[in-house]
Amino acid sequence: MEKVWLKSYLNGVPHEIDTSKYSSLADVLNQSFNRYGGRPAFHNMGTTITFAELKEKSLKFASYLQNQLGLKEGARVALMMPNILQYPIALYGILQAKMIAVNVNPLYTARELQHQLVDAGAETIVVFANAAKLVEEVRSAAGLKHVIVTQLGDQLSFPKNYVVNFVIKNIKKMVPDYNISDAISFNDTLRDGDQSKFNKPSIAAQDIAFLQYTGGTTGVSKGAVLTHGNMVSNLMQASGWIDSLIKAGEGIVITALPLYHIFSLLANCLLFSSRGGLNVLITNPRDMPGFVKELSKWKFTAMTGVNTLFNGLLHTPGFSDLDFSHLRLTLGGGMAVQKTVAEKWKEVTGGVLLEAYGLTETSPAACMNPVNLQDYNGTVGLPLPSTEVAILSEDNKELSIGEVGEIAIRGPQVMQGYWQRPEETAKVMTADGYFKTGDIGVMDPNGFVKLVDRKKDMILVSGFNVFPNEIEDVVATHPGVLEVAAIGVPCEKSGEVVKLFVVKKDENLTEVELKAFCKKELTGYKVPKHYEFRSELPKTNVGKILRRELRPD
Repeated sequence: MEKVWLKSYLNGVPHEIDTSKYSSLADVLNQSFNRYGGRPAFHNMGTTITFAELKEKSLKFASYLQNQLGLKEGARVALMMPNILQYPIALYGILQAKMIAVNVNPLYTARELQHQLVDAGAETIVVFANAAKLVEEVRSAAGLKHVIVTQLGDQLSFPKNYVVNFVIKNIKKMVPDYNISDAISFNDTLRDGDQSKFNKPSIAAQDIAFLQYTGGTTGVSKGAVLTHGNMVSNLMQASGWIDSLIKAGEGIVITALPLYHIFSLLANCLLFSSRGGLNVLITNPRDMPGFVKELSKWKFTAMTGVNTLFNGLLHTPGFSDLDFSHLRLTLGGGMAVQKTVAEKWKEVTGGVLLEAYGLTETSPAACMNPVNLQDYNGTVGLPLPSTEVAILSEDNKELSIGEVGEIAIRGPQVMQGYWQRPEETAKVMTADGYFKTGDIGVMDPNGFVKLVDRKKDMILVSGFNVFPNEIEDVVATHPGVLEVAAIGVPCEKSGEVVKLFVVKKDENLTEVELKAFCKKELTGYKVPKHYEFRSELPKTNVGKILRRELRPD
């Protein structure tokens, strides 16, 4: 294949990366700890920790896992937290101990949480107190042996730590009562973890770093197996791309997307840490006025987000009055960036909103627009260094420039497969190592990739994957439902929302009742926003429901 995109690379961007430069993410982190020790690494709610403090705390946590809990190399440890300082401490401890991080959405329902924990074989979880009741509910069925609980303010400076924890629990009533008699306090793990007893393991590129859950192509959530080599490669690819814009040892990145999401995990948590930058963690970005107030305190150089986040900021009073003179990089991913939002962003901030493209299965970055882009161009950019993008026909033949087909990606960042699901892996990997994304696109003569449509039935709500099969399986359990189909419909605020089509079994079934059922069984962004009752649903001659005939023209 001719790599036509290379001619569009900026001077200084490497065509290939040296994947042997680092042996593991632990190697990357240790170099950052030693090189940037005195620099601030993470900030949250008024408290900053340096790289040296992050090293000490993460090794104490790693030692606790090894010595107090007796966890072995390869143990799966689940992380169920919003953007708080405890997250990078725990994550970096897990990675350095050669254990496997399993990121969990804190908004999961009991059903979703249990499935992921069981599928991953995670016997240990670190959870913030607000979700501890949920863990209590599924613990037995999920086989959890160790539950480490942290309150939101645990790592904040005194006296704010006590104030935040008191307000969250007693004033705002955000912590449901739970009873986990052997729960371990996160702060106790740092108190009792002996850094001198940490047993530093030998970690190789092929060792698993993450089981990052995604819907894949169909059905229930599956764990993408991402190795240290996959993640290090993507770090190097992204680092080489932005190096001319933000030098190592510099940079303040606003981290509003949740760190459990693959985009924020790589682009913020790992990338900026590897380069000595400061992550400003936004715990509740939905509080837009509070978010803008926090932004006013920083001379931030970078921000990542999804279209809905940028759109929300642009419509929040006070945002346009901020100082954007230091902002060099605004990166949009997770869902399509809308032209109107990109144009408004440039008008207000003076900077271009760069669109990138990737998937959980590609660690995630595969394509990105050049950092010198002057205006929104409607593409997701060029393949990153050491990445090949092919446009394939239905029979997996490579198509020519300008022809529309399925986007396929090959490179060192592509996952090893789906955790313990070889059949699902085989569906998405070609014989010559390309990952078939399920997205339909086209490449122009200069190598820029444009998304055209999605082959998958996946619905993208504010950057999060929602899979119709899961929604339909849940709704079908309602005794009043005979048949059900779920599709995505356009939404100005979130890109898409779920619309449900139902054939009633019980004529007394109402929209109110069905919505309440969905809210109980599904995470918020998966809950259908539109409901339509029909006497029958369109089907093939073998009885398969035709979702495409339900979609608006």
